[in-house]
Amino acid sequence: MIEQRVLDAVSAERLHDLLDNLARFGPGERGGMNRQALSEEDFQARAWLIDKARQLGCQVWTDGCANLFIRREGREDLPPVMTGSHIDTQPTGGRLDGCYGVMAGMECLYSLEEAGIRTLRPIEVVVWTNEEGSRFSPGAMGSSAYVEPARLEAYRSHRDAAGISLGEALDLHSRRFADLPLRARIDAHAFVELHIEQGPVLEQAGIPLGVVVGIQGVRWYQVVCSGASAHAGTTPMSMRRDAMLLAIETVQRIDALANLIAGDEKRLTFGRWNVSPNVINTIANEATFSIDFRHADPAVLAAFDDGIAACLPADAQLQRLFSHASTEFCPAVVAVLEQACDATGLQRLSIRSGAFHDAMYLAGHCPTGMLFVPSRDGISHNPLEFTEPAQLEAGTRALAWALVSLAEQP
Repeated sequence: MIEQRVLDAVSAERLHDLLDNLARFGPGERGGMNRQALSEEDFQARAWLIDKARQLGCQVWTDGCANLFIRREGREDLPPVMTGSHIDTQPTGGRLDGCYGVMAGMECLYSLEEAGIRTLRPIEVVVWTNEEGSRFSPGAMGSSAYVEPARLEAYRSHRDAAGISLGEALDLHSRRFADLPLRARIDAHAFVELHIEQGPVLEQAGIPLGVVVGIQGVRWYQVVCSGASAHAGTTPMSMRRDAMLLAIETVQRIDALANLIAGDEKRLTFGRWNVSPNVINTIANEATFSIDFRHADPAVLAAFDDGIAACLPADAQLQRLFSHASTEFCPAVVAVLEQACDATGLQRLSIRSGAFHDAMYLAGHCPTGMLFVPSRDGISHNPLEFTEPAQLEAGTRALAWALVSLAEQP
């Protein structure tokens, strides 16, 4: 069985060497990473990866959003099986988020070469641009623009904190990698993304492999509560209109709404706050905060949308910033991933992702699935991000089995 042959050919030493070499580009604080999208550090990492791919005899393409496609040809020119993730990081990120999925994909190509296996379909390892969104907003630009190319024109005008536009960064990438041929979107047979969980579920369950069935839907809002500035020492409480107190009361009502409709499955965050004038002895005249609400059930998301306005003061402003429906992964791909995990001889758990991933967008393009491995203490976007080496190896073996199984489908 060729799936088992490639699983057995996965080299732990080679996998960790790939991860260690990638971590040379953009080292950050306390052993972490700072390799933001389309930065010089990102370009250096891409050049290294392209060289590794060509040494393997693979073809490499890019596209208008600087996604990289590393292709190992199949026996027939059929739509490929794709795998991969991203190599850009948060400014204080870890060494595994996204990077593990790309390096594991490369290890699968090495394993196929070592085992002397040529699959029916081509297999491609993809590096999606700007998944993190830490330099250019929003995140998952590369994968979303791949699935919906019309997005790219609007994305090109988005600027980073230094005023550099995405379009300028993409043009620099084109000049830097002028030898890479451009490729438009092509049909894919399937896409599988391997990723660290970035949460505590697998670790708490003591299970090394997670088969992801879908991704929670999300709603992002911004609320502005208005008050009136006045002196903190001379204004009686009965005469105040404190925007910060109004915002706190509003947050409590929104929290109660989320409790009512979501119960124990509530995922609600008020992560960004701005207060004006933000002076210690002046009553706030304006308080602005963000809302991040996530759930797997579209009905719950709709109930949140319908109920939030009633939680606000009459003169508050409500703006929807972002909305994405919950994602359900392809049952046929999920079944292959379950078989792949079983082939490793290790336990697996069905799990739903609470974080965004490139697979969220690819699910609208082709049959898609994800695999998770545990994250110690659920930590990610942090230099302390860590997964046991044996668990990284197990995830890569399951990925290799799954890619070959999918690539042998006629």
